[in-house]
Amino acid sequence: MYSSFGLGLLLIVVGGLMEGSFSLPLKYTSKWAWENTWGACSLGALVLIPWPLALLTVPHLMEVYGHSSVQALLGAVVFGVGWGVGGIFFGLGLAAVGLSLGLSLIMGLVAIGGSIIPLMMQHPEQLSRPPGLVLMGGIAIMILGIAVCAKAGQLKEKAAAAADSQASAGSSRKVRYGLGLFFCVAAGLLSALVNFALIFGANIADNAVRQGADPSAANNAVWALVFTANYAVNVGYCAYLAKRNKTFNKFLSLGTAAYWTAAIGMGLLWAGGIVIYGIGTTQLGHLGAILGFPVMLISSIITGNALGFLTGEWRGIGSQPRHIMAFGVFLLVIATVVIAYSNRLVA
Repeated sequence: MYSSFGLGLLLIVVGGLMEGSFSLPLKYTSKWAWENTWGACSLGALVLIPWPLALLTVPHLMEVYGHSSVQALLGAVVFGVGWGVGGIFFGLGLAAVGLSLGLSLIMGLVAIGGSIIPLMMQHPEQLSRPPGLVLMGGIAIMILGIAVCAKAGQLKEKAAAAADSQASAGSSRKVRYGLGLFFCVAAGLLSALVNFALIFGANIADNAVRQGADPSAANNAVWALVFTANYAVNVGYCAYLAKRNKTFNKFLSLGTAAYWTAAIGMGLLWAGGIVIYGIGTTQLGHLGAILGFPVMLISSIITGNALGFLTGEWRGIGSQPRHIMAFGVFLLVIATVVIAYSNRLVA
């Protein structure tokens, strides 16, 4: 059991590392508009991951769906669409407020909505037991860490605005920051639906095992539906923006060939991180998707903040915001340890 638990936790952390780093190329595709990068990323994730993976790892895939309940099938698709809308806000939020702050806010909200709410709905008895109490304590520390990170981001924006020589530019920055926070909150609330899709699509995974799929790959039958709904929404919205903004021609503009590689890499990391997370949850038992979700998200938050520091997001804004942000990340590390301990109590 211990080796299974350790492997599951490791896979969940790796999934978080991938989720925390997938949006990094957004910083380096300056010749493309946002809809070009995000659309190509979503298209790569849609074409390369869900159906090839499901067809290769789940025997008799169509029979699996045929024997699954309507509620499970609809849940996977509907929650996938909601996650897709959250993905749009995710990209807009990161573009507005930066990788460090954006990931901290979004993933923190996702952890709360994707962990506590399913636990209350499906296993309310766990809230009064040691694993549930420890989980709640870990999420409380996580909320505190997110608040500290948000404060650091606010100070960072003030410092950047003060360094701006034109008052109008500072006003524009303030408007963009406020709108970016709205995008991040919307992304956090809607992106939590990816975990709902996994939890409420469990009947599909069970049928996949009955058809001969390895238990660690059974969730791929769920992801095929969820990912299709998610990335189709993102591709459709980006195509609409490209038509409205007349940016379709940028997909083939000179000097952007490497952008396609970067965008497809984004898509593989984005979708691949979720797949690896799903495999990890199968190693943690019946509460794996609930207890493992915050660990994956905190891993992504820490990764995003590390990349934000390394790419200069916090350069030239004074030491106070950086120190506060470092303290917020430290709290998130403590929250990871506490939540991992709650997982160990269940295991």
